[in-house]
Amino acid sequence: MEKKNIILLICTVLSFFTVFAVNAVMVVIPSIASEFHMSNIVQNWITIIFLLVVAVMSVPAGQISGKYGLKKVTILSIILFIIISIVNVLITSAEAFLVCRFILGISLSFINVTSMAMIVSAFKPEERGKALGINITGVYVGLSLSPVLGGILNYHLGWRSVVLFGVPFLFVILALLLTKIDEEWITFADIPLDIKGSFSYGIGMVLFMYGFTILNTPLGVLLTILGIIILIIFGLIELRQPHPVFDIRFFKNRKFLSSNFASLCAYLATFAVTTILNYHLQYIKGFDSQSAGMVLLVAPLCQVVLAPIAGRLSDKYVPQILAAIGMALGTISLFLFSFLSAETPIEFLIMSMIIYGVGFGLFSPPNTNVIMSSVPPKDTSVASAAVSTMRTVGQAMSMGILTLIFAFVMGDVPIVEQYYPLLISSCQITCLICVVLCIASVFASFVGIKSDDVGSL
Repeated sequence: MEKKNIILLICTVLSFFTVFAVNAVMVVIPSIASEFHMSNIVQNWITIIFLLVVAVMSVPAGQISGKYGLKKVTILSIILFIIISIVNVLITSAEAFLVCRFILGISLSFINVTSMAMIVSAFKPEERGKALGINITGVYVGLSLSPVLGGILNYHLGWRSVVLFGVPFLFVILALLLTKIDEEWITFADIPLDIKGSFSYGIGMVLFMYGFTILNTPLGVLLTILGIIILIIFGLIELRQPHPVFDIRFFKNRKFLSSNFASLCAYLATFAVTTILNYHLQYIKGFDSQSAGMVLLVAPLCQVVLAPIAGRLSDKYVPQILAAIGMALGTISLFLFSFLSAETPIEFLIMSMIIYGVGFGLFSPPNTNVIMSSVPPKDTSVASAAVSTMRTVGQAMSMGILTLIFAFVMGDVPIVEQYYPLLISSCQITCLICVVLCIASVFASFVGIKSDDVGSL
C-alpha cells in the first residue's frame, strides 16, 4: 500500500473514533444521567463541555501541530485519549465524568486538526477532494455505527464499555504511525507560538459559549457580552501579530469566509438533531438504547453513501452549488422534525431522517474541499483548524440552543414523564430555529462562487 494511502487509512480511522467519542456517548446519556442523578441541563453538558474544549483548543492546535510536527502531535494526542478513556470507566461521580470529557476534548481537538492537515499534505490538489471525501466517510461511518454500537454495548455491558470501545483500535493506529510513517510535517518550525492570541481566544470563547448556554439569566447575558468583547480584542491582537495563531486575514478570501460561515451555520442547525431524536425515541417513544440506536442509524447511513460521491463531484463541479443543494435538503428535514410529537408515526421520522442524511452528506465534503483548497499549502494546518473550529463551535452552540430552550420552557428538571409535553415543545421550537440557520447556510454557500482568490490572501 502506498504511504499516502496508509496516511489516509490512519486519518479516516481517527475520524471515526473522534465522532464515536461524541455520538456513542450521546446515545447512552440517559443511562449516565440516571446513574449520576443528572438534571436535563447537566446531562446536556456531557456533550457541551467536550465540544467547548475542542472549539477552544482547535485554533491553537493548528499552530502547535504546525510547529512541533503533525505526526508527533497526533501520537501524543492518541496516548492521552487512551489514558483518559481508561480513567473514565473508574469514576464514581457526575463531576468526575465531566472532567474526563474535558480532558478528552483536549486530545481530540489536536487529532481533528492534525488528521485533516496530514491528508492535505500527503495528497496532490487534484486528488484532495476524493481523499477528503473518503476521510469524511470515516466521519459518517462513525455517525452511522455510533448509535448502533453505543446502544448495543450499553444495553448488554453498560455505558463504560462504550467509553473503552476505541482503545484497542487506537493502539493499532499508534503502531502504524510509529512503524509505517517516517515523514513529519512541520510548517511553522521557526515561528513562535502566539501566546497572547491563544489565551485571548480561549478566554473569549469560553465566556461567550458558556454565557450563551445560560442566556436566560443576567449572568449569562453578561458573560456572553464579555466573551464577544474579548473575541474582538483577540481579532485586533491577531492583526498586529507577525505570526498569529489564526491569521484572520484569511477571511478576506471570500471562498474561505463564505464556506466557513456556511459550515458554522450548518452545524449550528443540525448537531442538536441527534440529541433531539435520541430523546424522542428513548423518552417519548419508550425505546431502549439498543432499539433507539438502530433507528438513529438511518441518517448517517445516508451520509456514508453520499460523502465519497460528493467528494468526487466536488473535484469536477462547483462545490458551493453541491453544498447549497445539500443544506436545502437539510432545511426541509428540520422543518419536518419540528412536527415530532408523541403521536408521530415512526415512518414519518425515518423519512425525515433520510432527507436529513442525504442533505448533510452532500454538503460537508464539497464545503470542506473549498476551505482546504482556498489557502496556500503551508497553511493547511490553519485551514484544518478553521474547519474543526467551525464544526465544534457550531456543534457546541447547537447544543447550547437546545439547552437554552430547555431552560426557558422546562426549567432545570430531570427528564421524567410529567415533563414529556414540555420536552416535545422544547424540541419543536429548537427545530424551527434551526430551519432559519439552515437557510443561512444555503445562502452562504453561494457567496464565494465568483471569487477567484483560491490559495491566496
